[in-house]
Amino acid sequence: MPAERLQKLLARAGHGSRRSAEQLIVAGRVTVDGRVAALGERADPERERVAIDGRPLVLPEANATWMLHKPEGYLVTASDERGRRTIYDLLSITVAPQGLRYVGRLDRDSAGLLLLTTDGDLAFRLAHPRYRVPKRYEAEVEGVPSPQALDQLRHGVELEDGPTAPAKVQPLETVPGGALLLVTIHEGRKRQIRRMLAAVGHPVRRLTRVEFGGLRLGVLRPGEARSLTAAEVDALRRLVRLEAPGEVGTPVDAPAEASL
Repeated sequence: MPAERLQKLLARAGHGSRRSAEQLIVAGRVTVDGRVAALGERADPERERVAIDGRPLVLPEANATWMLHKPEGYLVTASDERGRRTIYDLLSITVAPQGLRYVGRLDRDSAGLLLLTTDGDLAFRLAHPRYRVPKRYEAEVEGVPSPQALDQLRHGVELEDGPTAPAKVQPLETVPGGALLLVTIHEGRKRQIRRMLAAVGHPVRRLTRVEFGGLRLGVLRPGEARSLTAAEVDALRRLVRLEAPGEVGTPVDAPAEASL
């Protein structure tokens, strides 16, 4: 394989963004064949020994993309200082490859479809609002929203961090003391669905992401994960205009989608 910039190799191996990888290099923690690496240096991991703090760099499987059905009660993070359960506890009991990084988040109390990939360009574009990737949720709310409340959601809701883009909202059924809605958005602000519905007077009781970029949970049960098919990955790449294999996308230093 051709030599790559060290910061790109480090990011691909799961050591943060390329910007954080540059900080590791500047701090002198990265070596190539035993010598301290310089910022901007390239290396071929098949011919040279790249290490961080003396530990060899382990690159993940190339361009692996998986889907996880996240249950409630799990954090979308690599680790938690309070010892709470994370999605990687679930992945550790599957055959998922090393180095999978989540695309966007779901908060601890939410469930549903979470994408994970080793493809940094794909991850960046799927999470960036510029590409308007649709995300669909089933939201069980308190009370039955009036036509006026639904119209507010469909035209955008004023939140403390500014107005939201219009959402697509479809009432599905009434449930004891509330209603089940199907809500589609393409933004990804922190706890956005919950805040939008609270703003129109219908707090969320239960929230499940059922679709992301045209992919659906299907029969995947809570806690289960599977790799995407080649056709599914191709469809995602077309959606975010990465049709050509190996096309270079935007660097993965932009903020990821916030928890919903």
